[in-house]
Amino acid sequence: MTVPGRRSSTFIRLLRHGFTDPSAAERLLDEPEMAVVRSDPLLLDAFGATADPDLALRGFVRLAEAQKPDERAMLLDTLVTAKPLRDRLLGVLGASEALGDHLARHPGDWHALVTYELADLHPGVEEFEHGLAGADDPVSLRIAYRRCLLAIAARDVCGTTDVAETAAELADLATATLRAALAIARAAAPQDAAACRLAVIAMGKCGGHELNYVSDVDVIFVGALPEGADGPADEGAAVRAATRLASHLMRICSESNIEGTIWPVDANLRPEGRNGPLVRTLSSHLAYYQRWAKTWEFQALLKARVVAGDPLLGAEYIDGVSPLVWQAAEREHFVSDVQKMRRRVIDNLPAGQAERELKLGPGGLRDVEFAVQLLQLVHGRSDASLRSSSTLEALGALAAGGYVGRTDARQLDEAYRFLRAMEHHIQLYRLRRTHLVPEDEADLRRLGRSLGMRGDPVAELNKAWKRHASVVRRLHEKLFYRPLLDAVAQLTPGETRLSPKAARQRLEALGYADPVAALRHLEALSSGVSRKAAIQRTLLPVLLGWFADSADPDAGLLGFRRVSDALGKTPWYLRLLRDEGAAAENLARVLSAGRLAPDLLLRAPEAVAILGDPEGLAPRGRDHLEQEILAAVGRADTAEGAVAAARGVRRRELFRTAAADLIGSYGTEESPAEEDPGALVDRVGNAVTDLNAATLAGALRAAVRAEWGDTLPTRFAVIGMGRFGGHELSYGSDADVLFVHEPREGVDEHEAGRAANAVVAEMRKLLQIPTADPPLLIDADLRPEGKSGPMVRTLASYAAYYRRWSLVWESQALLRAEPMAGDAGLAGRFIDLIDTLRYPAEGLGEDAVREIRRLKARMERERLPRGADPTLHTKLGRGGLSDVEWTVQLLQLRHGWAEPGLRTTRTREALAAGRAAGLLSTEDAQILDDAWVLASRVRNGVMLVRGRPGDTFPSDGRELAAMGRYLGYGPGHVGDMLDDYRRTTRRARAVVERLLYDAV
Repeated sequence: MTVPGRRSSTFIRLLRHGFTDPSAAERLLDEPEMAVVRSDPLLLDAFGATADPDLALRGFVRLAEAQKPDERAMLLDTLVTAKPLRDRLLGVLGASEALGDHLARHPGDWHALVTYELADLHPGVEEFEHGLAGADDPVSLRIAYRRCLLAIAARDVCGTTDVAETAAELADLATATLRAALAIARAAAPQDAAACRLAVIAMGKCGGHELNYVSDVDVIFVGALPEGADGPADEGAAVRAATRLASHLMRICSESNIEGTIWPVDANLRPEGRNGPLVRTLSSHLAYYQRWAKTWEFQALLKARVVAGDPLLGAEYIDGVSPLVWQAAEREHFVSDVQKMRRRVIDNLPAGQAERELKLGPGGLRDVEFAVQLLQLVHGRSDASLRSSSTLEALGALAAGGYVGRTDARQLDEAYRFLRAMEHHIQLYRLRRTHLVPEDEADLRRLGRSLGMRGDPVAELNKAWKRHASVVRRLHEKLFYRPLLDAVAQLTPGETRLSPKAARQRLEALGYADPVAALRHLEALSSGVSRKAAIQRTLLPVLLGWFADSADPDAGLLGFRRVSDALGKTPWYLRLLRDEGAAAENLARVLSAGRLAPDLLLRAPEAVAILGDPEGLAPRGRDHLEQEILAAVGRADTAEGAVAAARGVRRRELFRTAAADLIGSYGTEESPAEEDPGALVDRVGNAVTDLNAATLAGALRAAVRAEWGDTLPTRFAVIGMGRFGGHELSYGSDADVLFVHEPREGVDEHEAGRAANAVVAEMRKLLQIPTADPPLLIDADLRPEGKSGPMVRTLASYAAYYRRWSLVWESQALLRAEPMAGDAGLAGRFIDLIDTLRYPAEGLGEDAVREIRRLKARMERERLPRGADPTLHTKLGRGGLSDVEWTVQLLQLRHGWAEPGLRTTRTREALAAGRAAGLLSTEDAQILDDAWVLASRVRNGVMLVRGRPGDTFPSDGRELAAMGRYLGYGPGHVGDMLDDYRRTTRRARAVVERLLYDAV
């Protein structure tokens, strides 16, 4: 026992030395065998210098207690007199609870820390093989492995080795262990050993000499006949014998007991993965890689290295696969394969762990490794200096060759080393395979202190980690795009840069179909010493990445050059892109997603300002649009000028709507993709409908002013029909309308009729005048008597016609009639007139229902274009728009008189009302809604991608890929898109046949 004063003094000393639980530490130091530690200030300093002084003290007490008395005396004497050993032993005990447990079980292994001490050597495979010598069974091999690991960890925590050297030592120890395990397997089955040759090829981090403390060791096995044997039967026997040896080797390393496991041996990188044979002959390997291998498999082979077994067979394997690796970038689907691999990293992140993931998270280790490997595949074809299996060596070679800027490479090197050091020390604590940064305060404190942070370890660690991760987040720009500009920009003499050939290779790998043209665009945009060129050199690396992330990078870059040429002298343009992060990404997405939006933008490039306004993509309401258009019409001197102004507003607003649709579909870094496709469809339908209605109002005002001044002799209204009336227009839709007029008091009916017809003719002419703006086509074919009937009627004429001659299809068409422009009172009276037709009292009779079914069946037989695939035609195909709309309209005609919710011109609202009224099951309503929304999105996407309307998917591969991206499918998933469309519409058709054709 110690007196209270002594105890209080020790408590304070322990607290000062970094102990977080000085009371517990004081109790441990009161043990008799700890007297020398308690009385020696240097020893307390040594404990205080460790990552976790409390852990180090507990581990040392356990180690001392496990010693025999004479050994304990030697340990304590060495601890006092030999500072290098003291630092190594306490350093390990303060950083690794697992190695402390090992020393407690095997107290003599502390002597391993003396190995290489005098010469301060860094051991290689031969030294580790010597350390494992004598381990002739799995248990003794695990013990010997941990003993060697103890020495590696000691050098690591004391700073004798840096992170790259530690990783290389771990890989060398793994090599020696695999050789020892193979020797044990051979000794257990000498007949198998004699019957085959077996080569073990290391992959992944082991192959790249950059192994973690705890990591799967990825391998590939190659089998062959023994020397002097041949014949197909013997070859099969040799492969079977090699498979038994390989399986035994894997069990030796992977199985666990009280000593733990060494590490799992993972052979899933072999051809066909876990479904393929464990061992193949060399010829079988090469045949697979030549015919079936995917791009990621060649990326994995970058790190292939012979580590065990037959060295000549292993060398033959490496010689055979290497040429294939360096041809991978020339593969047909290289770009889409690369994009899939990038996304797989994100997709595989467990929910809620992304921010703590050192390996797979944003700014993590995989980002650096992936980018370096990608650059190696692209440029290593012609530059053998890049063919290193080590990430840091390859990064250095990329910098030396000018493929990566020196400053960028240095920052990435520093970030990678720091993140790997974090990963090493996290794993070292309990020797568990993890890449997650801990959340516990004590764990973070120990981790920070292990990295040399002693002031406020937790805060310093988090700050450094975030700083380095931020550097890595920019790696796609830093490593992949910046040198492209260096290849074409005017640089300081002597500065290293990509050659034109290397720049073309880089652009090819990014998916640019015409890299020569792309280089010309880059040169035009970024060459020179002007401020404009300097800003472009800042913007283009990021833009190139966004373009490359689209289905048509060439179109994106070309569009950006054309917009920049048009606005290059405008001071706000480049400043907007540079200073408003969202504007640049929005512009890149819009320019590379298809033809419609760029065409609209290039006719008025100043509309790019919309992309920088946080509210700029929100659709403007009809009242606001109509006010602006009517004001523009009022300022114009001629009717042509007035409608030109109205069409200019329409062009700008179509661009706003298209841009919002694309950005909502693709998403950006700041704004994820819209989750609800229905909301996107509704937003487009409402926006285009309001815009066309406002444009018609402007054209009507211009036509009236040209002939009659401010007052037309007759009241005049435009009624929207079809998709126009239903607020369901797509970008390329015509405006289906009815024209109605009513003579003013005292005006002759014939004079009023001539005036109304003249207005209609003038409106149609003005809206179709060839200009740079997209036309608005007016379609009045849904009027009474169709094309043979008068273009415009009085309200009384409509009433007479509908009373005497109206057919059931006309009642159906009137379900979507809604006022759009002109005299509101007259339009309201027209709506009152037709309500009794479209919502007939007591619903439709059986004869009318049969007529609707007959008309629908006839339409399906006669109107589908010849050669069109009925499973993919969005309007008339199976489960398409027509199917859903006719089903909903039959519901409205039958029940609209009794259910107010059905009295709407909008298909989705009517579906929801039918479900709410119990007329549709929830499942049926959802199936119909899903099909209608999907078909509508396809129609919108076709117009956005091709720049012209269409009712089926494009046949061109690049356009089809762009459609997939618009609909939310990643690269390479066009087949999934078509399958999903067919499945969705097939289910809808089944509901349609039951509700439209079977129900009475």
